[in-house]
Amino acid sequence: MSDRRRRRQSGGRRSKVAARKNDTKKYHPFIERKIPYQEILNEDELSLIEKNADILLEEIGIEFRDFPRALDLFKEAGADIDDERVRFPRGLCRSIIQSNAPSEYTQHARNSDNNVVIGGPRTVLVPAYGSPFVRDIDGGRRYATIEDFRNFVKLAYMSPHLHHSGGTICEPVDVPVNKRHFDMIYSHIKYSDKPFMGSVTHPERAEDTVAMAKILFGEKFLEDNTVLTSLINANSPLTFDATMLGSATVYAENNQATMISPFILAGAMSPVTVAGTVTQILAEALAGMAYIQLVKAGAPVIFGTFASAVSMQSGAPTFGTPEPGQVMTIAGSLARRLGVPFRSGGGLCASKIPDAQAAYESANTLQASALAGVNFMLHTAGWLEGGLSMGYEKFIMDADQAGMLAVMLRGVDMTENAQAMEAFKEIGPGGHFLGAAHTQSNFEAAFYRSEVADNNSFEQWEQEGSLDCAMRANSKWKSMLKDYVPPPLDPSIDEALLEFITKRKSEFADRDY
Repeated sequence: MSDRRRRRQSGGRRSKVAARKNDTKKYHPFIERKIPYQEILNEDELSLIEKNADILLEEIGIEFRDFPRALDLFKEAGADIDDERVRFPRGLCRSIIQSNAPSEYTQHARNSDNNVVIGGPRTVLVPAYGSPFVRDIDGGRRYATIEDFRNFVKLAYMSPHLHHSGGTICEPVDVPVNKRHFDMIYSHIKYSDKPFMGSVTHPERAEDTVAMAKILFGEKFLEDNTVLTSLINANSPLTFDATMLGSATVYAENNQATMISPFILAGAMSPVTVAGTVTQILAEALAGMAYIQLVKAGAPVIFGTFASAVSMQSGAPTFGTPEPGQVMTIAGSLARRLGVPFRSGGGLCASKIPDAQAAYESANTLQASALAGVNFMLHTAGWLEGGLSMGYEKFIMDADQAGMLAVMLRGVDMTENAQAMEAFKEIGPGGHFLGAAHTQSNFEAAFYRSEVADNNSFEQWEQEGSLDCAMRANSKWKSMLKDYVPPPLDPSIDEALLEFITKRKSEFADRDY
């Protein structure tokens, strides 16, 4: 054996031992972006979108329905009020937002190691939201239960690729509508120590969420810190309703963050063009974010958008197509110009099962989201059937993709080690790098390793059961739940939360609305 080969092998062994001791798979609570943003419109074109949105706000206006407080605040700020229609002088909304809204903020988790920074060159990946059904290979499609909800909270907690516990990961239909928010918020607190979202289905439910957060973090802490980021949808086109406004008001008054997100199916709830849809999104988001700043100047706010397209043949929503990706990319540019964080994206698909359609459509949306500069990526994992179902196997497959997005967004390592010049010197012409000392010292962290993809030979794949990706994901989520260990929670806080929930539930009857 040559001296060079002997040194290579002994150096490789030492490097492998050191790598195992140092554990290269450190959890990162959010992604620090190191690559440029994708831009598809130039300065003049973005300015034109902003100008058109101002015309929309000034001449057509936004309706704030059944919520007099919004009308009063906008009137005091200089807007023109006609019944429930608010028309804004040109530049008013932008001025209010840029004078008050933070460009980024920290959402605190009960485990401070899991705090996330939302805004700037950062991306936070969040599970899907709002599905009434769940699906897995064994049980098929069925209504979601509180046990399913807890399962997904646990899976999100255990995933190293998801940074946030999310919100209504699925709708637990076995719990009364007017009381299920207690069980959902408690599940986020009990079974995870990552940040979470609050209830928005009624202002009182938002107040309950804040009350539970005060028990968890302390009332004084909430005065100066953000521990909740919650989703507020515009009732597109050009409308905000009392439910969303009431919940947004509760959170803003308590210094908690809101995502003002127009929910648009282009062609039905907005014009059929990309430019027209983005113009509407910007106008609605500006009006909503300005309202938040009038309620409490400096309350964290996110420019959000959920935009898909409808089939011009059937009217059904479509996902993973080019136009919503263009909308998202332009909206990201507009959010950065405005100076606020941006929410959009996720693993969106219309497929009913985790098949090739689901994979293609979800990958298209995830990639577009990452390139567009999304800061808060809701619906990253689990989305099926246009959001109607939360898939167990899909959740695992999407989380795996989320890990790949992190590698892409962190950019290329250009350190001395990454340049690998010593490896070239060691191997020289005609050799191979598998046994090189550089390879041996870097292989455990080199290249992304999928947890659900199969890269073995056909014969080995066949011998192991001919499993497809969904089948492997099925085994993965089951093993994760089997191995789940809850994060520690102060028993006195747990007791106080349960006492609060029991008392509040006893104060009103069960309702299905």
